[in-house]
Amino acid sequence: MKALQITKYGEIKDSLSIQEVDKPSFNDNDILVAVKAASLNPIDYKLAEGKLKDMLSLKLPATIGYDVSGVVVEKGSKVKNFEIGDEIYSRVPQEQMGTVAEFVAINIDMVALKPENISFEQASALPLTGLTAMQALEKVNIKEGDRILIHAGSGGVGSFAIQFAKYKGAIVYTTTSTKNVDWVKALGADRVIDYKTEDYKEVANNLDIVFDTLGDDYTFDAFEIIKEGGRVTTIVGPPDEETAKQMGIKDYSLPEKLAKLKKEKSAEYKLTWMQPNAKQLEEVKILVEDDTIKPIVDLIYSFEDGIDAYEYLATGKAKGKVIISMADLF
Repeated sequence: MKALQITKYGEIKDSLSIQEVDKPSFNDNDILVAVKAASLNPIDYKLAEGKLKDMLSLKLPATIGYDVSGVVVEKGSKVKNFEIGDEIYSRVPQEQMGTVAEFVAINIDMVALKPENISFEQASALPLTGLTAMQALEKVNIKEGDRILIHAGSGGVGSFAIQFAKYKGAIVYTTTSTKNVDWVKALGADRVIDYKTEDYKEVANNLDIVFDTLGDDYTFDAFEIIKEGGRVTTIVGPPDEETAKQMGIKDYSLPEKLAKLKKEKSAEYKLTWMQPNAKQLEEVKILVEDDTIKPIVDLIYSFEDGIDAYEYLATGKAKGKVIISMADLF
């Protein structure tokens, strides 16, 4: 079968190539999926560039990709809740990475039936962004009436988070660039802040929650604009003690600056290290079928143009998700 693989670390155009590889084997609790579409995430090209090799060790060549939608074509002997022909979507675990390929094997604990009212391409846009946003917001118990700032509202995680926060009844502020203001407003945000012309810290303050998707100074500055006892939830900042333990980091304590800011505001601070979760994907399915959540797709590339797709994603200009469609292979 064909697969898009990381063959060496370096520039995207040099590190990725289409290869002929063996169809994956699968275990008793796995399904074998004929891939219809795969969405791309920044972690993918950062792996290819070698920026994460100290955290995630890959045996090269390695097929790229984590998000997938497709059709079950074979299943393990212990699989009872999926049938051949089922249309599914998933964010696969690290050990089964490799969704930009004709076939992928997936543990059933990571799989849900795809929403019936959307395409395979749209379905593949949902797993990582949806799970990340849900887990980050639920970790700080988002609820009706909460005032929340979501950074980077036009990104994959941000665009899902806006819709999910509105579903929870929150009052949503978000940041984006001038060209995306109207587009992000249409997602449901109550106040869209154009970071090119406005200072978000002057517009949004006394907040219940800040969702930090940018890191660096944005993580620390979040404490300026939350109220006393507010919550900061991040996907890019330093770990909190509980998450550090889950990540296997021993003898960890918050960086001094962060610990001081947290104490001064009597604040809650959480990092989300997203985990694949079939039950939450089932929740996303219901929200999509109810038209509460809409998948946001920017561009769809063919499998043969997969390297171009990753180069485009790396520009940071995508509004929503970049997808590789496998339709030309079937």
